[in-house]
Amino acid sequence: MSFSSYDRSQAQIKLPLLDRLQQLSQQADAAFYTPGHKRGQGVSQNLQNLLGELTFKADLPELPELDNLFAPESVIAEAQQLAALAFGATQTWFLVNGSTCGIIASIVATCGMGEKIILPRNIHTSAIAGLIISGAIPIFINPEYDRAKDIVYSITPIALEKTLQQHPDAKAVMMLYPTYQGICGDIRKITEVTHKYNIPLLVDEAHGAHFAFHPDLPPSALSVGADLTVQSTHKVLGAMTQASMLHIQGQKIDPTRINKALQLLQSTSPSYLLLASLDAARQQMALEGKELITKTLELANDASNKLKKIQGISILEFLPRSGFTYFDRTRLTVDVSQLGLTGFEADEILHQQLGVTCELPLPKHLTFIITFGNTPEDIEKLIQAFTTLSHSPLPTPPSPPSPYLPILQISPREAFFSTTETLPIQQSINRICGELICPYPPGIPVLMPGEIISSEAIDYLQRVLALEGTITGCRDSSLRTIEVVN
Repeated sequence: MSFSSYDRSQAQIKLPLLDRLQQLSQQADAAFYTPGHKRGQGVSQNLQNLLGELTFKADLPELPELDNLFAPESVIAEAQQLAALAFGATQTWFLVNGSTCGIIASIVATCGMGEKIILPRNIHTSAIAGLIISGAIPIFINPEYDRAKDIVYSITPIALEKTLQQHPDAKAVMMLYPTYQGICGDIRKITEVTHKYNIPLLVDEAHGAHFAFHPDLPPSALSVGADLTVQSTHKVLGAMTQASMLHIQGQKIDPTRINKALQLLQSTSPSYLLLASLDAARQQMALEGKELITKTLELANDASNKLKKIQGISILEFLPRSGFTYFDRTRLTVDVSQLGLTGFEADEILHQQLGVTCELPLPKHLTFIITFGNTPEDIEKLIQAFTTLSHSPLPTPPSPPSPYLPILQISPREAFFSTTETLPIQQSINRICGELICPYPPGIPVLMPGEIISSEAIDYLQRVLALEGTITGCRDSSLRTIEVVN
């Protein structure tokens, strides 16, 4: 269905998928189809007490009236077209397996076995899964790094140009925009550099779904010419957890290949609750987005101004420099190192004792996501918690090591499918890593299959553990041993 004859605001009022799901949830029938709870009649009473009766009445499968996610022709097709209009895309796909499946699909759709893709080394672990599944060869660029703040920024257009000159046969470029801390690189120039080589720019915009709806936020990836972007609609907008979108524009990416990739990666039994939440989140932002983001920015400014007055902490602010071109002010990153606490320790105190929970603890920082779902009372509780935290300073913890660029010896796919052996951690140095080793959050791998294990990587991982961080992806999360390629 085309919306060319519609006034955009009139079209955005519609909720094709949500309305149809609500209608069907109220119709009684003898259900001889999945799920097994049969519209809640067979569900655990304890679960129903938690989630409510209506949740299960609406937990329906691919009934004819609800369309098919993999071959949409009616309500899903219309909902996705409305989303494309709202977010500025040519075509949009709803994702029920999170942005993870969108990132993997974008790599699978653009890069084949043995073909090169250029990525930042601080890419999310989902991109590594994309490399393993596709067989693509990563060409990594180290992003800019501020050692004094221990903050990683973005890759730069200069670094990308140099890398493309060395690897003109690359099939795509992927960038992270924004980082967890809301830091955005010069995506406009990065797009220009990428397009000089007639290849697509893929953007992990998981934390930037709100950018399209307010002029005081960084520009959205699509608005400056990116070819594909994946957004976690649930992270900063109003969709349910795991509900995301993939958008494309232009002619550099074949939508048929996106369809094929998503058929490999998405569940054949998608949750219509998640899909309907994407429809609702789109309508909310299309109709009220600017107003809601204005409220969010006011809350963020209030929190930042008040936190600056508390001794012993500092706030990440926008100071333009290489790799730091735009800043999402709805992200609040607080350096607690002068209190003598690590970010992990501060996070535990705030969460367990003071009733405030951050999004991401790191060795020196805590990052908080502020959205229109927050309230002035939330901000006041945050300020009170940091005021309490600042009254008990301890010795300053040591500075973190600088990032390094590991050496990729064999492709992630080859390493993933190779025979491995288990070695004590110190004996693994200079061997090829056979598993993904990743502090989580943020989900950025320190070591991935195919990379040479360095002493710097081991030191950093052990430091994360010593600071009470969590290591995921590897067989031995205590890191006494590591799997290496045999």
